Amino acid sequence: MFSSIDTSASGLTAQRLRMDVIAGNIANVDSTRTPEGGPFKRQLVVFASKTDVTFRKFPFLPMKIKTKMENAGEGVKVLEIMKDPSPPRLRYEPGHPDANNEGYVAYPNVDVIKEMVDLISASRAYEANITSINASKSMFEKALTLGK
Repeated sequence: MFSSIDTSASGLTAQRLRMDVIAGNIANVDSTRTPEGGPFKRQLVVFASKTDVTFRKFPFLPMKIKTKMENAGEGVKVLEIMKDPSPPRLRYEPGHPDANNEGYVAYPNVDVIKEMVDLISASRAYEANITSINASKSMFEKALTLGK
């Protein structure tokens, strides 16, 4: 009965993390130095279906092998937060302290417009999950009133 809420709750958690990562990318759009050296690298969130045994409520019980269609609607999990492999943006600024021998400064591979589009997408997905939870709650309430 509550699996629909669990599914949407996993989506809420995943999209919230995605929004946090996007905010971090935007905050570091001009960071030319990091502790690892070099400019900040854009981060991306990788999602996967929530069918891994480690996410089961009772992992000690045997699990039936499922087909892809049977896994639909079980939720989402975050596999990893990876660094975008695209090269940094180079800008000619010979007086900058981080300029190379040719006068170019390596800036993060963050495009603010792309980040804003991703942020809107994550926000809409978050809202859709809230709507799904509210619809489930409404159905539960209606089902309880049927017995009266």
